Amino acid sequence: MTDKKEFWRWKEYRWHDETMDWKNADIISTGVDIGSVSSQAVILVDGKLYAFSNQRTGSDSPESANQAINWAMENTGMTLDDIHYSVGTGYGRVNVPFADKAITEIACHARGGNFMYGPSVRTILDMGGQDCKAIRCDEKGKVEAFLMNDKCAAGTGRGMEVFADLLSVPIEEVGELSLSVEEEPEPVSSTCVVFAKSEASALLREGWPKHKVLAAYCAAMAHRIVTLLERIDVQRDFAITGGIAKNSGVVKRLEKELGLEALKSTYDSQIAGALGGALFARALETKRRKS
Repeated sequence: MTDKKEFWRWKEYRWHDETMDWKNADIISTGVDIGSVSSQAVILVDGKLYAFSNQRTGSDSPESANQAINWAMENTGMTLDDIHYSVGTGYGRVNVPFADKAITEIACHARGGNFMYGPSVRTILDMGGQDCKAIRCDEKGKVEAFLMNDKCAAGTGRGMEVFADLLSVPIEEVGELSLSVEEEPEPVSSTCVVFAKSEASALLREGWPKHKVLAAYCAAMAHRIVTLLERIDVQRDFAITGGIAKNSGVVKRLEKELGLEALKSTYDSQIAGALGGALFARALETKRRKS
């Protein structure tokens, strides 16, 4: 018997800049973002991105934190003893065993988004694994206001994983496949992922092709997010962080409904929270040395 393919499972990965020499650095700072679905670790060397990892969060937050930072440091020669300051953030931020401080994911995504997209960004949408956050910030990445959606997987990364598995479509292909419809269908239920899944199953039985069902779900997700953004008075410039930022089917529908085009970045959208944590860590280490 062959194992059932897990269509929801996205690729875990790491990266480090092999051209940088961290050994003579003044400040090495890290941010570790333990989310409900994924965990990221970012290492900055004198304020420059040196390494990061992105992996699935396990059942144990401290172990997920250790795995994330160890994977980010893999093949670099660096150890935890070489890091001057670490910040934990995300759902499991208080359970990062080596962190010097815990900072909320709202603050870290604003700070990380400012670094990734530039000082002009004023609205950041973080589409995470089990919640969605709309953040308004100033030119320095300081939070001015924020809102979160209700605690439900509908409109989040976990909800999209459920649909990928239901339809046997690899999660990385969902967005583009949903855009292949000739005409946009009516959105499925977006208030609850259980109801949406039930409705999608009924549509499949009626003979709807997979790409049409995905289009209906991506449209529902985009509309739910727009409703959240409108409550915070979305302003230009606008940026998206988190895993769903990689789903073109949601992003393009979101942009169309808002009448705004999201900023683009060469940085990975999923590391924003950990990157913000690493930036805070650098600032806190600088402050500590001056005191």
